[in-house]
Amino acid sequence: MSDLTRTDVIKLIAIATKPLNLSGVYLSGVELRHLDLSGADLREASLYRANLAGANLSGANLAGANLSGVILDLEMADSCGANLYGAKGIYTIKR
Repeated sequence: MSDLTRTDVIKLIAIATKPLNLSGVYLSGVELRHLDLSGADLREASLYRANLAGANLSGANLAGANLSGVILDLEMADSCGANLYGAKGIYTIKR
């Protein structure tokens, strides 16, 4: 997969069986707020400057993903067990 929009991701969530495979996908700058990305495989995905505030990342694998400048609620991601190994440059939101 390559460049996707928010609409594309919503369609994939609706039809996909779990886990959603978005590994290696280019999602830079995409508005992903409040989407259910639980269990999603986002390894090596480019999420540069994406907005993941309020997204459900329960069990998501973000290993090796480019998270530079991403907006993310780290408390939520941590408590949901998201794999943030190697993540850098994350902006967190306040609750």
